[in-house]
Amino acid sequence: MESAHSIRFLYHHFLSGITKRSLNVFYYACSYAKVDYSNFMNITARTALKLIPDPLKSHPVFLCIDDTMVSKFGKKFENVSKLFDHAAHNGSNYLNGHCFVSIMLCVPVLDHDKISYLSVPLGYRMWQKKESKLELAASMIHQVMPEFLSKEHVIILCDSWYTKKNLVSVIDEYPNLDLIGNARIDSVMYDLAPTRTGRRGRPAKHGKRLCVETDFTFSKEKIGDYYTGVRRVLTKIFGNREVLAYVTDTEKGNGTKRLFFSTIFPEDLKVFCTEEEHSSSDQTEHVPINYIPLLLYAFRWKIEISYYGQKTFWSFCDYMVRSRNGIEMLVNLINISYCAMKILPYQDKYFSKYHTKSVQEFRFELSQEIRKQIFFATFVKNIETHIKSETMIKALKQLICQQVCHL
Repeated sequence: MESAHSIRFLYHHFLSGITKRSLNVFYYACSYAKVDYSNFMNITARTALKLIPDPLKSHPVFLCIDDTMVSKFGKKFENVSKLFDHAAHNGSNYLNGHCFVSIMLCVPVLDHDKISYLSVPLGYRMWQKKESKLELAASMIHQVMPEFLSKEHVIILCDSWYTKKNLVSVIDEYPNLDLIGNARIDSVMYDLAPTRTGRRGRPAKHGKRLCVETDFTFSKEKIGDYYTGVRRVLTKIFGNREVLAYVTDTEKGNGTKRLFFSTIFPEDLKVFCTEEEHSSSDQTEHVPINYIPLLLYAFRWKIEISYYGQKTFWSFCDYMVRSRNGIEMLVNLINISYCAMKILPYQDKYFSKYHTKSVQEFRFELSQEIRKQIFFATFVKNIETHIKSETMIKALKQLICQQVCHL
């Protein structure tokens, strides 16, 4: 359907045509059915991983983590509260609504012999103030990681809110899991521990404290849109683990600076995955290998695009169910529909022509065919006997033949 403003709307315009169940059954199913919708994430991840062609098996896959807010005017929704939103456009930095934490999987696929990354949102969880968003994100990572045990590189991409100890500690539990994340510019960093001198006393655990203003040497030319400096450092966020620190600057020395950390080193990446939306192969050929992890961070933007698409075209914000379980169930069912529209063109060759078309366009084409199938399936069952004339039957046969020829 083009939109699903509520369960009632969905029932009257679609579900009632394919089932004899009452409207209350669907309300009950959302709020009280004993369904573990956390497994939706595993099934979606398993399906998406099967789309990776054999030549791209060694390419890394990405798990993007972020959260999004949904404004609700009513106060009778469970767990609705005042939330701070730096992107609010209502004249205030606060809104009344819900906050959802989500993860997105990006897998490499072939599009007309060109490598691209297909982004698939795995699931949403409503944030409750009794637990932190970091803990909620970590639990979602734990939920889906069993599906990636055979992958050589799984890389978490996150912004500065999530590059903190509670989430970062997850990467120590899986040998194939790494993280590339934005961090606070004032994060404490140290130089690597000096070599041991053989003198008596405990050796230093780290070197001097580093400053982003004076201790990074920036590139002579811009890497993408920024001058960039990189060096190996130690930081309290990652404990004793050695990581790469990137500092970007809009203007050499005098611009706005941003800090990024990467637990994966360029030499560990056997391949560099290009993305036509961000850079062409001609541009990336001249990028020094040290900057490859920072360029991979650009894939995180896909989760922002997904939020915009689901909120604008998939009725993500239009739910009217009041219970938390009901809201999470409905939001994740909407997400499954969205993922199906993204996966199907790569899974079934019959729909391969929709690779380059928008998800909404494919949904419209598919919904038209489904409506026709429902019409043909129910027409004969519901038609009155006395109007089954030869003319009507002949017209129906002609219409069916036209549809078969079209397919």
